[in-house]
Amino acid sequence: MAEKNEDIAVALFGELFMADQLARNRMSKVLPKGMELSHFGVLNHLARADGERTPAQLAKAFHVTRGAMTNTLAKLEWAGHVHIRPDWDDARRKFVGISPSGRLARDTAVQAIAPLIADVVQALGADRVRAVLPVLRELRTRFEQDD
Repeated sequence: MAEKNEDIAVALFGELFMADQLARNRMSKVLPKGMELSHFGVLNHLARADGERTPAQLAKAFHVTRGAMTNTLAKLEWAGHVHIRPDWDDARRKFVGISPSGRLARDTAVQAIAPLIADVVQALGADRVRAVLPVLRELRTRFEQDD
């Protein structure tokens, strides 16, 4: 008897959700003291971005509410990892940029996470991981289109 698409979908998402939970748990344990995954995500995004971003742009990129992003940015600003400045042309908007200490914190986190991720890739095999990436990317982009 052939598997139904619904059964395959349930199995796929069960595995994705469990892998996500386990990966987040593992990564949280190796991040530098006081850094949360949301902090790392924002710092990593800003470190790779070309220039500043608005809080609204960051909220959209991370698929979170503006309130949630404002909370994360407040913590990062308090830690000295980001600079938040007003938009000189529109006082209602702000711009967020990564600070030198934020770059250092991000780089330190990457050094802590990299061995964990490399071990997983080595255990699974780089070719197998590379082969699944296009499917995961397409899955992500399909969900982004619905957003």
